[in-house]
Amino acid sequence: MKKIIFYAFIGAFLISCGATQDLNVSKNTTVQVAIDLVNITDDKVSVRIQPGTITTDNVVFYIPETVPGTYSDDDYGTYVENLEVFSKSGTQLNVERTSPNTWQITGALKLGYIQYQVNDTYDIEAEHEIFSPSGTNFKENEQFMLNLHGMVGYIQNQEEYTYNIDINRPVEIAPTTSLSKQTVSTYTQATFENAQQIDSYLARRYFEVIDNPIMYNKPNKEVFDIQGITIEVSVYSPNNVVKASDLRPNIEKMMKAQKTYLGTMNTTDRYSILLYLSSLEPDDAQGFGALEHHKSTVVVLPEMLPKEAMDGAIIDVVAHEFFHIVTPLNLHSTEIHKFKYNNPEMSQHLWMYEGITEYFAQHFQVYEGLVTNAEFYNTIVSKITNSKSYDDSLSFTKMSQNILDEPYASDYGNVYEKGALIGMCLDILMRENSKGERSLLSLMKELTDRYGPNRPFEDAAIIPQITEMTYPAIGDFFEKHVIGTEPINYSAFFDKVGLEYNTNLVPTGYLMDTTTNTPYIDASQADNTIFIRKGIELHSFFKEMELKGGDILKSVNGTSYDLSNVYALLSNSNTWKEGDDITFIIQRDEEEMTLTGKVTQAQINKASITELQYFVEGPELRLRQSWLKGS
Repeated sequence: MKKIIFYAFIGAFLISCGATQDLNVSKNTTVQVAIDLVNITDDKVSVRIQPGTITTDNVVFYIPETVPGTYSDDDYGTYVENLEVFSKSGTQLNVERTSPNTWQITGALKLGYIQYQVNDTYDIEAEHEIFSPSGTNFKENEQFMLNLHGMVGYIQNQEEYTYNIDINRPVEIAPTTSLSKQTVSTYTQATFENAQQIDSYLARRYFEVIDNPIMYNKPNKEVFDIQGITIEVSVYSPNNVVKASDLRPNIEKMMKAQKTYLGTMNTTDRYSILLYLSSLEPDDAQGFGALEHHKSTVVVLPEMLPKEAMDGAIIDVVAHEFFHIVTPLNLHSTEIHKFKYNNPEMSQHLWMYEGITEYFAQHFQVYEGLVTNAEFYNTIVSKITNSKSYDDSLSFTKMSQNILDEPYASDYGNVYEKGALIGMCLDILMRENSKGERSLLSLMKELTDRYGPNRPFEDAAIIPQITEMTYPAIGDFFEKHVIGTEPINYSAFFDKVGLEYNTNLVPTGYLMDTTTNTPYIDASQADNTIFIRKGIELHSFFKEMELKGGDILKSVNGTSYDLSNVYALLSNSNTWKEGDDITFIIQRDEEEMTLTGKVTQAQINKASITELQYFVEGPELRLRQSWLKGS
């Protein structure tokens, strides 16, 4: 009965949109999509797609291999099952799966619709590497995270067609999305086996389909206005312990400061924050962070976080994602604008898309008085320290262009560390050379005015254009430190603003950095393992033992360890004594390795930034005031 009901629901709009019209009469450039969230089978959602007019007898249907903002090959087609193709008269057409993400359809001139089922990713995260904020979740009658790139495919050459999306969903849950909503149709119990509601959305092209995630859950939402931008904060908390109303004050305060920081740079009139809180059960999301979109962000965090930690994590990730409305969402290259979802060509400019975004996310906090100068300096110190765990002599443009492949993929995390520091250096140079009249933010505004969301720049041309628009010192910096391989001398930049940067070796703990109370190890509930954290500078003892970030700790001195006895490992590490023999058995990639040596004192370079005192008229002080406060 459920299957028949869904077919009836689909069939109604297939007829209404003219599925049987004569190809010689007019060309239909609208794709109709139907997604059923009511009649779930084996935790799978049914999708049916009626393409626009097809003019060749052989076409390819695609589910994306990768999407903008993820910088990884994720093969979303892997989660599509039972794909079938039917003619307008209902007869089955021949279709052949030619890769995890592509299907070859023959007899396509008769094509009426494509139907298939989609499995979600959150409950099988141990089996794949899809970052949770870019994945999908189907909890029947309770919660649906619809990242539509994992559900809705496209026929080749129809990426620029209009997409009408109808979603059949239970009445007790409601959507939050930045996608344009067209109509809402309510159907009673007498009409369907289960009460249903149909939400209809419009996307002007395929990019808008994948750029506007939708989260369905029982209402837990706050809506407020910030200088003409309507902000929605929707929260899914599986145990109902986190309310959107509890999170609103800090989010509202932060976003008001962000909008003040951006000034007249208006890039959107609405923004949706979709916050999914994981129970941390093995069948729930394990990848924490966020994925940006033009008008929204998906955030995934553990539900168990204390209130203070929750607020801090949300500020950290949402501040970053919101600033993506500047770049790449409204300032980007052709590679981003005409993104090839199944044969991606990556841009050279992650220093801009992620690095400058991360810099703004930190800089606005000191600029608008949300943090002190000292707190901002500590953030910069942390980024300098973390950046040293990556290849500091790697060309950033070369790394960006090849980010999907090794060895460059392993350096991706550096876009948030050195990438942000590149932004800091450019900001100081802009202010210095303009005597405080221009900044990195004003430069981005100039570039956004020149290009904008619908006019991409040429990848190879943007750095020369920026140099032409600014100063020789900017071009020199790009040539040496972004295109080139010369590491940045940060002390030289701190000298310009009257700051002193120092490093000293200080003792620290073996598994916990006692100078910052942050761990050197982490654990995965998905596979019950303990591993050395990536993207941080390791202390001297780990370096001497040749341990690396990502190494899975199997045993120490003959005792096996996993998530079940991680606290025993932490306790035992306090008994390690200098000069004692020690043996680690680790797994690195697919290889098991034995590392032996002697325990030595763990030491780490502890950096600090201090303000040098200058007379009020000193140029360094004036530049520092311009940089940190705009005055």
